[in-house]
Amino acid sequence: MENGNRSRRALIVGAGSVVAAAALGARSAEAQSTGGFRPANHSEDGWMNQRPGKHRIFIDSATPNGAGEALLYSNNLYNANKSAYAGAADADLAIVVCMRHFATPFAFSDAMWAKYGKVMGGMVNFNDPKTKAAPATNLYRNSPEYGLTLPNLGATIDAVTKRGVYFAVCDTATHFLASQMAAPMKMTADDIYKDLSTNLIPNSRLVAAGVMAVTRAQEHGYSLLYAG
Repeated sequence: MENGNRSRRALIVGAGSVVAAAALGARSAEAQSTGGFRPANHSEDGWMNQRPGKHRIFIDSATPNGAGEALLYSNNLYNANKSAYAGAADADLAIVVCMRHFATPFAFSDAMWAKYGKVMGGMVNFNDPKTKAAPATNLYRNSPEYGLTLPNLGATIDAVTKRGVYFAVCDTATHFLASQMAAPMKMTADDIYKDLSTNLIPNSRLVAAGVMAVTRAQEHGYSLLYAG
């Protein structure tokens, strides 16, 4: 009988330990959920939470090739989402393409390439595959006929913009480009910067620095995809 009582007591104590451990685990999980990391709500980053969509993707590009690949990846994401997931639509994806560093020139309009293309193309070592000279238009904007000769493989800025892509453009790089083009263009850096910053591609905005936008986007729940 005594051995039976001991067994029952051991069972009760063991069960109590399991319950206590479970309660402790629940309190620990609750503490983590209430005291874990939360991104700071800077007004400058508020636009990131205004992009509609169930899935957030931030594509970072820093080279001329990367700018084209970012457009291709965007188009691929839209196509794959619609073909692989029943009932999926382009509106399900919140895609932001960041054009920073040497990808930044491709965030400017055709008019800016007509005006500054010779100098700007030389700075980033980018030529028109057909003419072998610096382009007089933004070849990624609306030139699908270039096909395999450009890394966007025909996926243009205009096409992906219609599907919902938003562009973050590096302001730091824009200032740098303006300062470097001032002498060869015989203009002031301020005048060139004003030109560039007011002639962006559609559905875009300047961000203080592309590298910062990349990190802040991840804090706000965007998956990072690098192009280039």
